[in-house]
Amino acid sequence: KAVKEGMLEKRSDGLLQLWKKKRCILTEEGLLLLLIPPKHPPPPQQQQQQPAPPAEPAAKIKELHFSNMKTVDCVERKGKYVYFTVVMAEGKEIDFRCAQEQGWNAAITLQMVQYKNRQAILAVRS
Repeated sequence: KAVKEGMLEKRSDGLLQLWKKKRCILTEEGLLLLLIPPKHPPPPQQQQQQPAPPAEPAAKIKELHFSNMKTVDCVERKGKYVYFTVVMAEGKEIDFRCAQEQGWNAAITLQMVQYKNRQAILAVRS
């Protein structure tokens, strides 16, 4: 079950580091964040020529598991955006931005803390 769903912008890793809109789903269990490229229907002239592609190809789904996340940092409010960085356990940093009123950074942080707390409780019990 999704805790939060909507659009989030991710900075690309390439040389130009462009902001790309992604449809994101933050799960209730706090296990992963899915980055699904927004659906773009093909132009009308291409629709008749080729069969419709699958709605969400699996190769385009990027899972960011909380078990591999270290922190959500560098929150900065600038203009209408909130900028934040998800730091993965191996040190990789993934930059995001969203409109200030959307609160993605807070939702991700809260779910990650809840996940880490559940893991800590399970570790103590075992």
